[in-house]
Amino acid sequence: MRLLADLHTHTMASGHAYSTLTEMVRGAAVGGLELIAITDHGPAVPQGSHYWYFWNSKVLPAVMDGVRILKGCEANISPTEENGLDLPDVVLEKLDFVAIGFHPLTGFDDGDIECNTEAIERVLANPLVDMVTHPGNAEFPVHLERVVAGARAHGVILEINDNSFQASSSRSLHSESERELVGLAHEAGCFVAINSDAHYHLHVGRFDHGIAVAEQAGFTEADIINRHANSVLEFLLARRSRPRLNMGGDWIDPTWEPPSRGERA
Repeated sequence: MRLLADLHTHTMASGHAYSTLTEMVRGAAVGGLELIAITDHGPAVPQGSHYWYFWNSKVLPAVMDGVRILKGCEANISPTEENGLDLPDVVLEKLDFVAIGFHPLTGFDDGDIECNTEAIERVLANPLVDMVTHPGNAEFPVHLERVVAGARAHGVILEINDNSFQASSSRSLHSESERELVGLAHEAGCFVAINSDAHYHLHVGRFDHGIAVAEQAGFTEADIINRHANSVLEFLLARRSRPRLNMGGDWIDPTWEPPSRGERA
């Protein structure tokens, strides 16, 4: 399975990632990717970005050195905000891509499975939401069958998060529920994407663990939304308009060339 798009990546704007946007995009270019989504954390995460950061993402290129850039977010599910997320709909509707998920210190650390499930079901019904990140994360238990049913009903992507199966991630210690969710998603015919959740530019396009889990569940390349740039864009544009998708234009740095084979940026 060869995937040419990565729909979950973080820059230094997330507060706990280590590369700039330019470095992340060039990491995608070196890896042969056609598309990358920049999904920095919303403001509820400690050191997450203010909503002005997302609002102003229109200034960023739509294409950089041949790589299509989706200017998005990973909004936090919120127990207090009116729309159930830490970014308002007026901001989300301007973004090219909206991912949502649970994270520590954002209001769901008590492990209440019913509360968590109801919260995620609520935001799955928001037509601005495109993808749920690491939806089987055991740190935030949910009724998996209900999450899968909600994603299927609303056409939202369920992520297979490669980082959940990396030894460097705390989620890898309790990845059974992630694997179970992938199996349920396959049985239900849900949309899925396999993403790196990269917080460093050398990890962009790191999919091997996620691919192995997906294939074990029965998914083929044709089932994966992020198999290439066109499959991603066709999916997104079929859901709703993306008013800023091409804003920022095509930017080429004449001084930069991808490293030769065997080298990394």
